[in-house]
Amino acid sequence: MHYEHHDLVHEFPEYREKIHTLKMTNNHFKRLFDNYHKLDREIYRVENDIEPNSDTTLEDLKKRRLALKDELYQILRQNTH
Repeated sequence: MHYEHHDLVHEFPEYREKIHTLKMTNNHFKRLFDNYHKLDREIYRVENDIEPNSDTTLEDLKKRRLALKDELYQILRQNTH
């Protein structure tokens, strides 16, 4: 089975412009964004057997990605006016 990336812009298309703006102006957001995408790439490699790993490790990676996604979403919502 082929798994897909969970790019933040595809997860929150309504925030496309805000994501770009915050990446350019907010160091905290940029760091979280970069960490989110690093984890997403790692999960993609594990799910597609490019870099096999244990199910426990995969679940941990997914939980960390979800926590980052939640934090990024909160920042996006706070900065939308």
